Amino acid sequence: VRDSLAQKGASTWAQVLAELSARYAAATPKPFSHVVVDEAQDLGVAELRFLAAVAPEGANNLFFAGDLGQRIFQQPFSWKGLGVDVRGRARTLKVNYRTSHQIRAKADKLLEAEMADADGIEEARGYTVSVFNGAPPVVQTFSEEGDEIKALRQWVVGRIQEGVVPHEIGLFVRSEAQMARAKAAIEAAGIAYKVLDQRVEGTSGFASVGLMHLAKGLEFRAVAVMACDDEVLPLQSRIEEVGEDSDLKEVYDTERQLLYVACTRARDFLMVTGVVPESEFLDDLRGGLGANSLSI
Repeated sequence: VRDSLAQKGASTWAQVLAELSARYAAATPKPFSHVVVDEAQDLGVAELRFLAAVAPEGANNLFFAGDLGQRIFQQPFSWKGLGVDVRGRARTLKVNYRTSHQIRAKADKLLEAEMADADGIEEARGYTVSVFNGAPPVVQTFSEEGDEIKALRQWVVGRIQEGVVPHEIGLFVRSEAQMARAKAAIEAAGIAYKVLDQRVEGTSGFASVGLMHLAKGLEFRAVAVMACDDEVLPLQSRIEEVGEDSDLKEVYDTERQLLYVACTRARDFLMVTGVVPESEFLDDLRGGLGANSLSI
């Protein structure tokens, strides 16, 4: 692979960062005095080495903000092993300004009350509070895809009638195989929409439809997470590729965290749907939902 890349004059992103890290590791002075990093849970080994190389050594020269519950792109690894030791210097933020209490509380049921990284640093989620209230999330499962699409149509139309504008609505699915269901639902509602791509841009006047991975970093007043079926969440193809029990746990963890990310894109309204047999993850979301949890 490396020979093929060299013949094409191409490099992987990791190779680029490795070369830059080697260049700046011994450089004096460093190009930056301080580095601030958001979404730190998605850093890979190459990215972390690069960030450590471009700032001078010191107690407060690197600042990281992240959420272990939103780690969907990278497998865990030891930061201490790469020379970035934040043990004893980390703390958990407790106030949520973006998501209603009702949505945050239900989405948190997808995750463990305490999570730990590869260096043993724990992140306790049980004491987080939201600064505003909203409508209870709705979780519904259906016997047929057509019924799911009809229910989503009604839900979207209802949000529009309540004053939510199209670009404040997002519909998300696990993979391309389920995209047709999301498109059918938004088209049935008569709402113009755009499919999110790698640029991850919403468009004024259009609802957004896309994959859960592309929901990362976005925010909508109303979010529908569709097609949460068995063998879709967690994705069956990922499970079939697993060779070790530890890898299987990693698959389940990241699939849960992916659903968590999609659900927490919602500020005021959240609907989660699937077709029986449904994803086992919906059992967690159903906890305490009462009349707003339905199976049709």
